[in-house]
Amino acid sequence: MKQSGFTLLEVLVAMMVLSIGLLGLAGLMAASMRNNESAYHSTQATWLAYDILDRMRANRTGALANAYNGATLGSPATCSATAATGSITAQDIGNWKNAIACALPAGDGAIAVGTSGPDRVTVTVQWNDSRADSVSTARQIIVESQL
Repeated sequence: MKQSGFTLLEVLVAMMVLSIGLLGLAGLMAASMRNNESAYHSTQATWLAYDILDRMRANRTGALANAYNGATLGSPATCSATAATGSITAQDIGNWKNAIACALPAGDGAIAVGTSGPDRVTVTVQWNDSRADSVSTARQIIVESQL
């Protein structure tokens, strides 16, 4: 007795297994890209926190006089190509907030000097990380340092 069409059935099963595998691989790639972007934003936030700390150390007199305490979390700024003007402190805060707005989605930052000691500073960088977990959540990185 001769059987026909069995090879065609094997090919169809193999194609189905391959397509399910490729769909799984596509899902894995999408999750990888999403998590990679979230990690990139965390790295940018850390660099930006250390950027303002370096600016404050360069202007230590102004930092210890609480001149940087005016930077609080509020509505996120928009990315601008113009540089901030005014005092050194105002320029530092304005340029830093602009860098956050340009680097992070809905990014914002805050500075608190002297809350846990006279020469201690707490820097908070916040952004929208909704792409990482599909929920509109604000992520924060908080860095505390000594001036």
